[in-house]
Amino acid sequence: MRIDLFLKKVLIFKKRSEAKIICNKNLIKLNGRYTKPSKTINPGDLIEIETVKGIRKIKVLQIPTGNIGKNEIELYYEEH
Repeated sequence: MRIDLFLKKVLIFKKRSEAKIICNKNLIKLNGRYTKPSKTINPGDLIEIETVKGIRKIKVLQIPTGNIGKNEIELYYEEH
């Protein structure tokens, strides 16, 4: 799954286009490297998102197959 789509599916961003813009501004790293929005992610990958409040680190646990609810988020990633 693309990183921008993953971030939208797990409700980190409301829209895929928002995640794409942030990736293109070099504010998202995948496993320590700046990434393009089309980069494929896998379970175990570490995503770092630069925000105004600091760096948010997320470890991918599994890839969602469809849309998920707010109560299912902890199955797909964990904060570090």
